[in-house]
Amino acid sequence: MKTIIKIISVLTAVSLVLCLTACTDNADKEKITFVLDWTPNTNHTGLYTAIENGYFSDAGLEVEVVQPPEGGAEMLVASGKAQFGVSFQDSMAPALIGENALPITAVAAVIQHNTSGIISRKGDGMSSPEGLEGHKYATWDSPVEKATIKQVMEANGGDFSKVELIPSTVTDEVSALQSKSVDAIWVFYAWAGVACETAGLETDYFAFADIDPVFDYYTPVIISNNSYLEKNPETSKAFLSALSKGYEFAIENPEKAADILMEYAPELKSNAELVYASQKYLAGQYKAESTRWGEFDNERWADFYRWLNEKELLGDELDPYKGFTNDYLE
Repeated sequence: MKTIIKIISVLTAVSLVLCLTACTDNADKEKITFVLDWTPNTNHTGLYTAIENGYFSDAGLEVEVVQPPEGGAEMLVASGKAQFGVSFQDSMAPALIGENALPITAVAAVIQHNTSGIISRKGDGMSSPEGLEGHKYATWDSPVEKATIKQVMEANGGDFSKVELIPSTVTDEVSALQSKSVDAIWVFYAWAGVACETAGLETDYFAFADIDPVFDYYTPVIISNNSYLEKNPETSKAFLSALSKGYEFAIENPEKAADILMEYAPELKSNAELVYASQKYLAGQYKAESTRWGEFDNERWADFYRWLNEKELLGDELDPYKGFTNDYLE
């Protein structure tokens, strides 16, 4: 009996030491709040692989992932309640101008090229922009959205005024196209386009960037709070270094990365085929031809903001080089 009591005492002491060590380790780590732009998906896989593989922990960081508020990730990051988050170059633009400009900066590109475009049922004549004439397009009624479609249509001899604009209520692109409630939808191919493929729905698709390079802007991007970056440059670099390792892992191991994503977002397991297919597609998009993940091309960023200025879509002039930096990447 004495021997058993002694063993139990030793095990209890060991457990206490391990617990105290773990608590001390967590207490020593810099806490980072990261806000998503939407529910977890394959745009975010590098974040979850960096958490799972201990890249953040190795860098002395403890990262908490939160869902965006109604105002979006930009507001939470600007307020300082989150240090990093996910945004988009186009949606950042209005936030960067005027007296109430938000103190945010894009510090990394999640993928190198804009893979968004228009998807439609195969054979309905919309494989190129001019074919949208006379068809129902699901619109968000955004000035930038409509100016984009107008420009790519005119470049192909089309007339945007002949497009039937339907207020978008699309939550499932496959169902919307199959039911013929709409004929054409603006999608990000890595998810909605791949979803059509895995569902066996034959489609036509054209990417805006293939029609006009001005639309090869950065979407999505990682943003940070300006004050945080200024006061914590080394921590910011450490965060992006660990995040970069997460995306590099996803590039080299898309299936394993998809498994990790689904462990952190179990609701995706019901659509595992789409997650695997999307992950394989993005493995070639995260870096594309760039030598390092996250890098911005200065002129490509500026070209899109110049276009917004030329079309007077912001209500005020925007410095085309504002809102991004490569300074915190490795």
